[in-house]
Amino acid sequence: MSLQILPEPVANVKRALTALGARDTVTVFEAKVPTAAAAAAALGCDVAAITNSLVFDLEGAPLLILASGSAKVDVRKVAARLGAGKIRRASPEFVLAHTGQEVGGVAPVGHPAKIRTLLDNSLAVHAVLWAGAGDHNSMFSIGYEDLARITGAEEMPVR
Repeated sequence: MSLQILPEPVANVKRALTALGARDTVTVFEAKVPTAAAAAAALGCDVAAITNSLVFDLEGAPLLILASGSAKVDVRKVAARLGAGKIRRASPEFVLAHTGQEVGGVAPVGHPAKIRTLLDNSLAVHAVLWAGAGDHNSMFSIGYEDLARITGAEEMPVR
């Protein structure tokens, strides 16, 4: 039996999942899965069931939007719904500073501090969702209701 040493961001996600009462379903792949299309191909699922963790800069604060892999987030629509100012795509440095994870592997949980989170309600149609688990080689599975619960996300249309 070999002992697998996980990168710290993935270990943080695993700890967060169990601490929040979710199952640890983290799967580590040999090949990188940094995009929704790559993840869907590796998992054999619909790209719409991939939950992208997209970090935005909302007036200097991070905003995490959990969106379907088949969706393009409409930041103007989201800003209007939130009654917020301009929402901008965050730089890779901003993402790493606030999540402890690199773009392409950001998970919905396992961050150094709680991040305001929105959940694309179109994901509710999928029995199983897959989300990044902290790096480019890891994903975890979860149901929509559990994802909403563990992230404390505000559910809304984001397209």
